[in-house]
This record gives sequence, C-alpha cells and structure tokens, in this order.
Amino acid sequence: MAKAPHGKNEPPKIVIVKKITMVAGGHHGGAWKVAYADFVTAMMAFFLLLWLLGATTEKQRKGIADYFAPTLIDKKRVGIGGNGMFGGESLTSKEKIGPKAGTSDLHALALVTADPVGEAKGFGKKGSLRSASAIAKEDVKNFAKLRQQVMQKIAAQRELAKLAKHIRFTMTPDGMRIDLVDDADYSMFAVGTTALATDASALIGLVAQGIRETQNPIMIRGYTDSLPYGDPRAMNNWMLSSGRAEATRRRLALGGIPEARFNRIEGVADREPMIADNPQDPRNRRVAITLLYRAGSFGQ
Repeated sequence: MAKAPHGKNEPPKIVIVKKITMVAGGHHGGAWKVAYADFVTAMMAFFLLLWLLGATTEKQRKGIADYFAPTLIDKKRVGIGGNGMFGGESLTSKEKIGPKAGTSDLHALALVTADPVGEAKGFGKKGSLRSASAIAKEDVKNFAKLRQQVMQKIAAQRELAKLAKHIRFTMTPDGMRIDLVDDADYSMFAVGTTALATDASALIGLVAQGIRETQNPIMIRGYTDSLPYGDPRAMNNWMLSSGRAEATRRRLALGGIPEARFNRIEGVADREPMIADNPQDPRNRRVAITLLYRAGSFGQ
C-alpha cells in the first residue's frame, strides 16, 4: 500500500484558486463620463451653430463660411515648384513659380514688376475695383457740370430766364437736390391741382436734358404748405404732394429719363416746411428732384 506524502496516510489537499476580473471602476469608473462629456460638447457646438444662424445676416454668414473654407492650390496646374526632382526654377530665379512661369495662373498675382506685360484687368480707371468714394467724387464733378449746363440753358431762353430764381441746387448727404420752389407771385402747378404750368413743364424738360447724361438714381419728393382743404376726404396735402411728385416724374420720363432710374417717388405734405416759422408760406410748396449717389462695386 502506498503511503501519503509526508509519511501520513491522508489524502492530498486540494487547493482551489479563484481569479476575479474587475471591470475598471465598475459603475463608479470614468468611462461613461468621457462619453457624456463628448455628447455635451457636441450639443454645445450644435446650439452655438443654431445661434449663429439666427443672430447673423446672410452677408455675415457668407463671410464666416468663406473664412473656414479651405483654399487648395493645384501645384501641378499652376506650376508652383515644378513637377518632380529639380522641376522648378533655379535658386537664382526671381520668379520661382515653375518652369512655365509665363502661363502660370498666379503670374499676375505673385509678381511685382516695373514693366508689366499683357492686359491689365480690373486695375484701370474703368476697372471693376472702383471704390464708393471714387465714384462719389465722380458724381460730385458730374453734378457741378449739370448745374452749370441747366443754368446756362435757362439764361439763354428769355421765357424761362424769369424762373431762374425758382430753381435751386443743393448738395446733400444723399446727392444733389434740385428744388423747384414756388413763391407768392408764381406757382409751378395750378392752385390745388397736379397740373404743371407751361413754363414749369419747359423748365423740368431742361432739367431732364441734363439728367439724361448721368447714370444716377433719381428720387422725387413733393411738398405743400399747411393750408387745409375744405373736405380732406376729397383732397388733402398728402394726395397733392404725392400727385405733384408723380407729375414731375412723368415729365422727366417724357424728357427721356428711363423708368429704371426712378428710385423713389413720395409726397410728404406739409411735414417738412422750408420756412419752418411760417408753415403757410408759399415757398413751402415745392418739388425736389434728387440725383442720388451711385453705389460702389463692393457695397455702399
């Protein structure tokens, strides 16, 4: 009979080893916190995007989109650095835009030369990069020329020379305003109507001849004095001022002014008197023809 180890007649002891694998931290760990933080960050970015869409204009949104838009350059097409080993210009080259610099798309933009060769586009006096201030200066010059021409034509016609004191030229922030003003002895329109007097119609025709040579938008405003009507439901100063502004527009159109150039036609009744101390003064009856400044190519 075999004996048990250690000289004892006992069965060997069986030792059971249990290995327990613990998930890092269990429900008290940090893995879910990372996922939650990613979710909150994504939601914050989403709501920030919604806020930007609601709080910005279309022009601002386009600017933001252009800022983040990647600008990629096809180096093989434009010739930057050449193609392959030593494919570019030499180290002593002043251009360094590839072996075909003359045909490169970036040649006119990347190089500054004393004697440029080829056609200059967009940089001349009549190019597309004219600013609003440059156009405004040109408008002022044209306005002065127009004023001189109209006054010379009025002075040359005996029947209209007496109306010279009824036309006034004034520079305003919007452009040049041409006022046709009444007084106690003369009215451009028949009293209480929108019918132009014969000589007033001829005067507006002379103005139309000068305006026709310009490209500026036109605004016409009618004004009245504060004398009331017996029945304001049948006729009132609002109707009269807007009607006289429209009659002036029709006369200018008859003189060759295209319809597209009329920017605004309005009547303001007696709300903006020229003689503020006396709203019933006949000089408050007038029509203002304003040649508006033109907008620049890239904004107002």
